[in-house]
Amino acid sequence: MNKLKYRLLILTVLILVMAACSAKEEESGKPNIIVFLVDDLGWQDTSVPLWKDTTVWNRLYQTPNMERLASEGMKFTQAYAHSVCSPTRTSLITGMNPARHKVTNWTLLKDVSQDHQDDILGFPSWNLNGLQPVDGINNAVFATTLPSLLKDHGYHTIHIGKAHWGAMGTPGENPKNLGFNVNIAGHAAGGLGSFLGEKNFGNAKPGEHTKPWGVPGLEKYHGDTINLTEVLTLEAIKALEKVKDIDKPFYLYMSHYTVHIPLEPDSRFYQKYKDMGLEEPEARYASMIEGMDKSLGDLMDYLEENNLAKNTIILFMSDNGGLSAVARGGLPHTHNWPLNSGKGSAYEGGTRVPMLVKWPGVVQPSSTSHDYLIIEDFFPTILEMANIQNYKTIQQVDGKSFVTVLKNNAEKTPNSRSLIWHYPNKWGPEGPGIGATSSIRDGEWKLIYWYKTGEFELFNIDRDIGEKTNLAATEPEIVKTLAKKLGEYLRSVEAERPQFLASGKTCPWPDEEFNN
Repeated sequence: MNKLKYRLLILTVLILVMAACSAKEEESGKPNIIVFLVDDLGWQDTSVPLWKDTTVWNRLYQTPNMERLASEGMKFTQAYAHSVCSPTRTSLITGMNPARHKVTNWTLLKDVSQDHQDDILGFPSWNLNGLQPVDGINNAVFATTLPSLLKDHGYHTIHIGKAHWGAMGTPGENPKNLGFNVNIAGHAAGGLGSFLGEKNFGNAKPGEHTKPWGVPGLEKYHGDTINLTEVLTLEAIKALEKVKDIDKPFYLYMSHYTVHIPLEPDSRFYQKYKDMGLEEPEARYASMIEGMDKSLGDLMDYLEENNLAKNTIILFMSDNGGLSAVARGGLPHTHNWPLNSGKGSAYEGGTRVPMLVKWPGVVQPSSTSHDYLIIEDFFPTILEMANIQNYKTIQQVDGKSFVTVLKNNAEKTPNSRSLIWHYPNKWGPEGPGIGATSSIRDGEWKLIYWYKTGEFELFNIDRDIGEKTNLAATEPEIVKTLAKKLGEYLRSVEAERPQFLASGKTCPWPDEEFNN
């Protein structure tokens, strides 16, 4: 080899080494990110006050680690999800509104709708097979996922707990097909047979996976007196221990099955709530909440003990409003007071959820934001947090980054956008706000459109958080304006609508109904 070729070879090697070092430096400079998502946790299911007053629920539930997280970061008083689980989870991972991705109800079995029958309405052919990593599956949405983008940009992506994206028998039921390096306990089902190790987490026999409601992959804990919430926390910490050897930033999607039904006691906390005089379902529910909170604290302790806390962002959220229609003690539809109704409802109790964000060095500790935002906003926000720019997605993203809100630490800034909810389905339980609806929040105003009756409800949320006074009859111009905005958005994304069984006709768009 002559000297020129040798020098060129050395130069090429140096360039490659420098590029690799540069990429490594960029990778190591990225923050770790934890999304801590709780199932069915209501806006008031915490000792962290999220309203102007401390409520009876804030005084009942004990969540010291949520308080700790709030003291180290920002709490959001007007954070929204969608009214049931699969729409929210699909929105988080794709950045799309349910009207666009069309996974508008909860998913489970391939090609089987979970809509209950109705005497007046027939329900549309929604994407009941859920989110998929490939095109060509019927009644499914094909999209670029958040973990796949993070993985492509150097993150080690970990899924723990509830998945509930793709129907059974489809690629999307396995989180590994959606961009996760690791999957522990995630599959097609959004519910479970049991939280108790003594009951094998809903599996019929020790060491096996019983579909659909058995939690998979945790056979070594079968028969033990241990709660699933604790098991998932232990497994999450083990997964984080392995990241040390990988030497990459991590994205941990800590997705608890709790506080979903069945309401079963977390034995670590149950007795004290019984001693407080709570009836059986409520004592169980309170113990499940505190078990979830213990999981959050254990993860925060791990980060502190391993010098990871300063470079780890934590985003805490629930996937829909708190369960109140069934299974609870006391009066149905009251457990999210001062909000109206609960899970499955278009009212605030079905969609407004607790949210906390810790971002060391960026978010001011013990700060509060009254800006409203919605779950699809997590998609662009997390990518911006990770300093991932110029990324490409198959889908059009509806979510808007709230990084500016986190950085400004402002108590209140004007809400200059509309939020949209779309549920052209029938959940099952009956109750206030539960039914086929589309809704829009625009500033202080919220409009709900009922497909079955063509009726509108208009509320001033700033003055009437409990949605007690319908102002549709007295504020027709506001109804008209919001119905037009809602109708235009729904048409732009080709949203699905129910049909009238008697005539076979599709229900009108909101602005069409207003003009009739």
